[in-house]
Amino acid sequence: MPGRFERHARTLLTWPPVEEEVGTDVEGFRDELEATARAISRFEPVTLVVDPRDEDDARGRLGGEVEILVVPVDTCWLRDNGPIFVRNESGDVAGVHFGFNGWGGRFPCGKTQEMPRLVVEHLGFRCYRTPFICEGGGISVDGEGTLVTTEQVMRNDNRYHGMSRDHIEAMLLDHLGITRVIWLGLGLVEDTETDGHVDNVVEFIEPGRVLVQVVSERSNPNHALLQENLRRLREATDAKGRSLEIVEMPVLPYQQHGSEHYVIPYTNAYVCNGAIIAPQVDPRLDDVGWSILEGAFPGRDIVPVPSLWQAIGGGGIGCITQQVPA
Repeated sequence: MPGRFERHARTLLTWPPVEEEVGTDVEGFRDELEATARAISRFEPVTLVVDPRDEDDARGRLGGEVEILVVPVDTCWLRDNGPIFVRNESGDVAGVHFGFNGWGGRFPCGKTQEMPRLVVEHLGFRCYRTPFICEGGGISVDGEGTLVTTEQVMRNDNRYHGMSRDHIEAMLLDHLGITRVIWLGLGLVEDTETDGHVDNVVEFIEPGRVLVQVVSERSNPNHALLQENLRRLREATDAKGRSLEIVEMPVLPYQQHGSEHYVIPYTNAYVCNGAIIAPQVDPRLDDVGWSILEGAFPGRDIVPVPSLWQAIGGGGIGCITQQVPA
């Protein structure tokens, strides 16, 4: 599996279905996804997966900007429920159609079950199908055989009941070519709907370098768990035997809606060809977060987009996108 930071052929997104059951405002979510699709399309092609019931709305808003692929879906968040792409030594790309159970049985996903295969076939790639569950937001890879995940998600009984750690690692080797798994403990406290996805706390910048979420305020409930993740990363080695260079992301912004506060990590930005699609959250913190992203990924434009409704629904920019490697 290539790293997210490598060259893309295109980006995949899903138009939030009218029946989306994620506890957020679907129209607000669509406004954010439209802004994200337009931002990415400035740098690489975009394919938008759209349920037949929503085709007219999607075409009316984005038909001139992106490719529309009409496929039955009942939930958004394509990084988790869509295909994950791999590449062989000859440069040939294929898609892996993993199992998906609605994040541990939390949300309906019947219509989405065939979507990964249909997307891969549309793109003209070979498709490998497996019942093994692997949500893209639960993993980060370096493109050289190293994968980082959290025990909270990849050892959770609601996905992997009865599976040993060795069995899970063997499945990751078989389907993604992973030869080294770095196990962190927990994701963010606020990440209750996906059980601690790693893309909120760690993302590979390149082989041997990781962007790591930390917080300095001991009053933040994430402080201790993020320090433990940092400790594990400092002690880890990757598939090539290297210690990891760590770039810390010390700001973790929250945005208020009504009486609730929602976390929107800069770590969950999306790196595409020539740009970083970054959340626009808090003017007091954005410049700091964006500057760290710019330093970690030099030569890429920072393109801010709003993502509050995604956060209310339990995700962010990295969760609604999926890269197809070049």
